[in-house]
Amino acid sequence: MEAKIVTAQDLAGVVSIIDVCSQRGAFRGEELAGVGRLRETFLAEIRDQQVEVQAANAVATPQVESVPAVETDSDE
Repeated sequence: MEAKIVTAQDLAGVVSIIDVCSQRGAFRGEELAGVGRLRETFLAEIRDQQVEVQAANAVATPQVESVPAVETDSDE
């Protein structure tokens, strides 16, 4: 089975769709609690992924110092 990756952008898109559908009255009253829970779950995952990316970017990357070229005397 192949692992699928859902990005923060994908989840943000779903949250936007939920918001638009809610504004347009696409959900019945008894569905609102479940839709709201799902929306909050997606928002929490978005925040978690953003924190992970920020933490990964904060890790110091080792710097390789350039070593000056050694001149050799080719007449010897």
